[in-house]
Amino acid sequence: MALWGLAVVRDRSMEPTLYDGDRLLVRYGIRPRVGRLAVVRLPERGLAVKRVTRLESDGWWVERDNPTEGVDSWLVGAIPDDDVVAVVACRVWPPRRRRA
Repeated sequence: MALWGLAVVRDRSMEPTLYDGDRLLVRYGIRPRVGRLAVVRLPERGLAVKRVTRLESDGWWVERDNPTEGVDSWLVGAIPDDDVVAVVACRVWPPRRRRA
């Protein structure tokens, strides 16, 4: 059975899609889909939100939206299934973002 939860974005690696402090509704226990955002456990770095870009033989390839910030599979390799913690359903806060 899939469970729901909340996650908070804590860095700039997913800008401009997500910003530090954004609150996300996430779903545990489901398989990610290519193109979607997921909460993953990065080796020796803890949890992070990343975009799932492909499935490889050794796990999920995940990438950041901001190429100048953060860590992704280009630095740590594919993420095993067990380290994909949740899939992002939507941003719940802030409900809308103002354009600069």
